[in-house]
Parts: sequence; C-alpha cells; structure tokens
Amino acid sequence: MSTLMISLIISFVIIIFILIIFVAAISKGYSYKHTVDRLEDNPHINKEIKPENKE
Repeated sequence: MSTLMISLIISFVIIIFILIIFVAAISKGYSYKHTVDRLEDNPHINKEIKPENKE
C-alpha cells in the first residue's frame, strides 16, 4: 500500500473513534436525570425575606 492510502485509513479510523466517543458522551448527558434544589435548602439565600415597598 502507498503512504497516502495508509494515511487515509488511519485518519478514517481516528474520525470514527472520535465520532463514537462524541455520540456516547451526548447520549450519557441526555440520560442523566437533572434535579433542581428547592429554595428552602439553598444556603446562599438569606433566611429573612425583606418585603419590597410598592408605593
């Protein structure tokens, strides 16, 4: 085989490998169940809620 053909085959294998990893990462991200914490459990929010003046 010529050097060009070997380079093309190696490039094609690398592209297929990256594509498989990319698809696996995307599918893993979509299968993850995302949750949102309640406001009551957030330590960064002040416990006192100040009413705003609406005059």
